[in-house]
Amino acid sequence: MSWTYLLLAAAFEICWAVGLEFTDGFSRPVPTALTVAAMAVSMLLLARAVETLPIGTAYAVWTGIGAVGTAVAGVYLFGEPRSVSRFAFIALIVVGVSGLKLTAGH
Repeated sequence: MSWTYLLLAAAFEICWAVGLEFTDGFSRPVPTALTVAAMAVSMLLLARAVETLPIGTAYAVWTGIGAVGTAVAGVYLFGEPRSVSRFAFIALIVVGVSGLKLTAGH
């Protein structure tokens, strides 16, 4: 169940990171409220995950998935640069996260 909590926490991390783009510096109330809610849910789920997962592994996986998801969302939602090197570095993050998952022991 801890890995499920962690994956959900990472999904909400992607939501709040993307949501920041819509808050206009936290000046738009609805996007700001949704972004802050996603932050809270993400943190609560991460806290549940680390009850049984090693904090170093859980935090690295959480941030890795969040970074990959946010980078990909930026390309598709906001027209950020698409390049082979950009996607290669994103792939390296995926490899690192996968390695941490495989070696976590849970």
